[in-house]
Amino acid sequence: MIKVNNLRKSFNNTVVLKDISFEVAEGEVVAIIGPSGSGKSTLLRCLNFLEEPDAGMIQIGDMTVDATKTRKSEINRIRKQTSMVFQHYNLFKNKTALENVTHSLIVTKKMKKEKADEIGRDLLKQVGMDHKVDSYPIKLSGGQQQRVGIARALAVYPHALLFDEPTSSLDPEWVGEVLRVISGIANREKTMIIVTHEMAFARDIADKIVFMADGVIVEEGRPEDVFDHPKNKRTKQFLKDYHKQIGAISQEGELFSVKT
Repeated sequence: MIKVNNLRKSFNNTVVLKDISFEVAEGEVVAIIGPSGSGKSTLLRCLNFLEEPDAGMIQIGDMTVDATKTRKSEINRIRKQTSMVFQHYNLFKNKTALENVTHSLIVTKKMKKEKADEIGRDLLKQVGMDHKVDSYPIKLSGGQQQRVGIARALAVYPHALLFDEPTSSLDPEWVGEVLRVISGIANREKTMIIVTHEMAFARDIADKIVFMADGVIVEEGRPEDVFDHPKNKRTKQFLKDYHKQIGAISQEGELFSVKT
């Protein structure tokens, strides 16, 4: 499980996260939604100390860290509990798809190359990239690069997967394929936190929705409750455009679904 208590983060004099507290149960999928600048991505990056929080407690699995007195060894240990899938893929440009997936297994886990390659090929097959194992990122589409990034995240068997706007850098034609891959992972009961602007996807895939605005959690609950019966005025305002989209699509055709 993941448990966050009173997490705070500032950049210079700007407070980005204000006493954030929430929980993610084992095997639960949580989607974090909200307007740009609400602190969603910063929250995700604080969970694995890509950004160092100013204060708060973070528990991931059996590892608990107090942000006010962390040691490097503790940060390294908690980072090993999660894997991040980034907006901009963050693949090694000089490594093939397979080498990107196996890098952490060989370098960090000291796994033999033959075993790492076996695992890497299997994971690339799971995300539909087994035909591109020897391709370099420059030869891959955005959707293909993101699927390699997902395979890389799965390679270390993390306690939780963190997705930071995984489709924001993709052309529209590649969004659906990446969302379907993520949905397939969610169906395996992986613990996942997904920051996304894809409202239909969030509703479809998540067990719980967290709505953030201005550095705080404004509302959280089951997708049907947050999307259909939001309680907070700020949530209602944010979701107005989503409901307009649903109404327009219902007149023109079926809403895209990621369920398999």
